[in-house]
Amino acid sequence: MILLEENKRSKAGKMLMYLYIISVVMIFAGLTSAYIVRRAEGNWRYFDLPTIFQVSTLLILASSLTHHLALVAAKKNQFNKISIYLIITLVLGIGFAFSQVIGWQQLINIKVHLVGNPSESFIYILTGMHLVHMIGALVFLTIVTIQSLKYYFHKDNYYLLDLCAKFWHFLDILWVYLFFFLLIIR
Repeated sequence: MILLEENKRSKAGKMLMYLYIISVVMIFAGLTSAYIVRRAEGNWRYFDLPTIFQVSTLLILASSLTHHLALVAAKKNQFNKISIYLIITLVLGIGFAFSQVIGWQQLINIKVHLVGNPSESFIYILTGMHLVHMIGALVFLTIVTIQSLKYYFHKDNYYLLDLCAKFWHFLDILWVYLFFFLLIIR
């Protein structure tokens, strides 16, 4: 009976995660569509993306790899590796967040501000919205990492780790999309 209840909760949790991901996709689809429409109206300032955004892209890609390795380790009962990979993922994720803030500082240095030309506002809105979701993922990852230090995850119990990985990989894909979108459609 307890196993049946856990199965129901895990299905509900996955469904909620997928609904959340779909809603985030809709938000960013709307924002990037608005970007394209507004750009076509004219009065658009062109500027280069901060170089640190390339670094942040590498950081988030590396963090996705280490998160995946943590999940693989859980399926093999490699308890110490789970924690090590999750800690590395957490450090890379925090590095990503700081690189975004550094990117905003680089934008300010070239006189690109949140309030001003629409192209300037969009860069902050798109990257800021992603960072807000990333902070939520970092909180989730911190909880999962603490659980891993208590040897909570193993081959028969990695549901929460898997859910965290799905969300993390989604944010990784979303950032790569945003990065190339902003790089190509200027």
